[in-house]
Amino acid sequence: MKMNVDPKIALNFIGCQVAWSACVLGGANDRALAGTLVAAAVIVLHLALVKRAAPEALLIVTASVIGLVWDSALIAMGLFTYPSGIIVPGLAPYWMVALWAVFATSLNLSMGFLKGRLWLAALVGGIGGPVSYLAGGRLGGLEMADPALALGVQALGWAVLLPLLSHLATQLDGTSPAPSPVTQEARSHV
Repeated sequence: MKMNVDPKIALNFIGCQVAWSACVLGGANDRALAGTLVAAAVIVLHLALVKRAAPEALLIVTASVIGLVWDSALIAMGLFTYPSGIIVPGLAPYWMVALWAVFATSLNLSMGFLKGRLWLAALVGGIGGPVSYLAGGRLGGLEMADPALALGVQALGWAVLLPLLSHLATQLDGTSPAPSPVTQEARSHV
């Protein structure tokens, strides 16, 4: 059985994994800037390869702001602490915000299968979000005072955040050709 994988999706998946590893390990080993630079390279490559960079860039910025607010709230609740990359006390470290930006690059590509499937996005978010933070903690990128509570809050949060981000990705899809003016006009009359 031969499986065809879109090279852009494969490249996006690999880039996201490399950036995640670089950021988490950089954050764990007082090399947050190095990890963030890897994330920036992945984002620049993504924007260079998509059909329309403007909507993708807006999606990246929006997801980064959402991530900054979410992770900062978790810090404020005392659920997470980070060993490095904190510029402003109480706010998420810059390398975590970079991870949210990289994650946004996946929403229309390697995570694009979630678009239009909000229930599946909630399930994937509710499981995948906490697993990612648990793995980050095991690598030393973060600490949890009460892991069960912290991961439970992550599960609930990501069960809401991933469907929201998937919906935003549908609206801000720069990986697909721009809709034709006729299609846009037809949508506005519906």
